[in-house]
Amino acid sequence: MKRFLPLLILTPGMALAHAGDHGTAPFAAGLVHPVGGTDHLLAMVAVGLWAAGSGGRAVWALPLSFVAAMLVGGLLGAWGVPLPGVEPMILASVILIGVAAALAFNPGLVLSGLAVALFGLFHGHAHGTEGPVSDLAQYALGFSLATMALHGLGLAIGLGLTRVSQTGLLRGLGGATAIAGLALAMT
Repeated sequence: MKRFLPLLILTPGMALAHAGDHGTAPFAAGLVHPVGGTDHLLAMVAVGLWAAGSGGRAVWALPLSFVAAMLVGGLLGAWGVPLPGVEPMILASVILIGVAAALAFNPGLVLSGLAVALFGLFHGHAHGTEGPVSDLAQYALGFSLATMALHGLGLAIGLGLTRVSQTGLLRGLGGATAIAGLALAMT
């Protein structure tokens, strides 16, 4: 992670970039969009880390809450419904979800689910605003699958670390995510 942070600071355009050719292949553009910006990538993996650290029903409820709200946000963005503060909320999601994972913060399933859903709404709005309105269903399918894969990656890492009694490392990854979010906010 120490090697990664200077890259974020030196490449601010890349940190918040959202790649993808939305005109030719909407499904592929949707798949690429969540991994095209470091902010999205970090937040989505952090949801999996937090869910794994929380355990129980949070393992499936947090990722599903995020994806469901993200789809709603995607529709709002595609329809041109304004949502103020999208980029600041996306950055806040990286920092706050990272902190929640680092501190093993567990306010209960409902509050955790509402928090990730709120952040998912903003991530989805960014996806929908930047996506092709002509084939929104294919694009949404792509970004939903990519998001679920990133949540799954965070879950796999978190659950794996929990199984081998390395919860300290899991929490450290949450902290590193929050620090990376702060670095993004400063670029």
